[in-house]
Amino acid sequence: MDYNNIKLEKGMYNICNKSFTSVLEELDPSDKYKGTSLEGLDAYQRQLKRFGIKVSGPNCDTVEKFFSASDSSVLFPEFIARAVRQGIYSHNILPNKKEEKSVIDTIDYRTITSEVISSSETPGTNTNYPDEEKTLPSVKIKVSNLISLKKHGRLLSSTYEALRFQNLDVLAVILRKIGSDIVNEQLNDAITAIKTGVTPTEVEEISYAALLQLWSSLKPYNMNVMITTYDVAKDILALSEMRDSNAGLNFQGTGKDITPVGAKLICSSTVDSDTIIGLDKDCALQMIQSGDIVIDYDKVIDKQLERAAISVTAGFSKIFSSAIKAISISSNNG
Repeated sequence: MDYNNIKLEKGMYNICNKSFTSVLEELDPSDKYKGTSLEGLDAYQRQLKRFGIKVSGPNCDTVEKFFSASDSSVLFPEFIARAVRQGIYSHNILPNKKEEKSVIDTIDYRTITSEVISSSETPGTNTNYPDEEKTLPSVKIKVSNLISLKKHGRLLSSTYEALRFQNLDVLAVILRKIGSDIVNEQLNDAITAIKTGVTPTEVEEISYAALLQLWSSLKPYNMNVMITTYDVAKDILALSEMRDSNAGLNFQGTGKDITPVGAKLICSSTVDSDTIIGLDKDCALQMIQSGDIVIDYDKVIDKQLERAAISVTAGFSKIFSSAIKAISISSNNG
């Protein structure tokens, strides 16, 4: 089917386990455009081209352009979803690889956890290369408790008349901010899951040696994320080791936080005031999301934007508890 002849309908947003774009892709596969001027566009972008809708750039259209035809109005909820998704991904340190994120079609979910159990012949140790007379260490996989999924989102509070003449790229900025707000709220949920059951090791003060202690305690995992409060992060950035020229240039030139051990530094008030959490984000946490970004597409398509909801429902579970360690600073405890 040619992309110019596809009949766009509201029902495309209500097909189980399929996004609006995936429904379009089934009707108009991108593979058939290889070697043409449309190569590199997905099925949704081809629909924007069909109706001449420009969502960015110097000749960007206004919101009204989506509603110039009944078919093209069906594309507007997906525009909103994509802008929100950009805000989520651009600010996200949460699990987002395919193997770290499970998308489900229910609000109840039980995930699995794993634990390495050492060989019985060598209790308390891991046998690297056991001989024929020794038992291989085993990995115990079990079903965990029911994961609690929480909904985070925003209600749009605007009339169509207030938005109709606004440039789409300006509206996209607001929508990306909604995405970043959602992911920050999800981060608090993730940190709550991360710190549950973790007992910090006490250190006397924030020092390079203390950070190395945290780093080494995670081995054989790779500590690629550190989470702490803004006050503790400020003290970490003030360490003499951070005065290295390359580190200073990176922080001063880009504003990106770094640490002496190369982990990404995340600040959150959800962490206890005296605590630094280190983790391997590729092994520590799984994100469980119920469906995709949910938008009241009926209201949006019908120009009823006053209370159109944008939301994401997700929860978090540990994969390897041993991929999370923490230290607490005794001098901060008074």
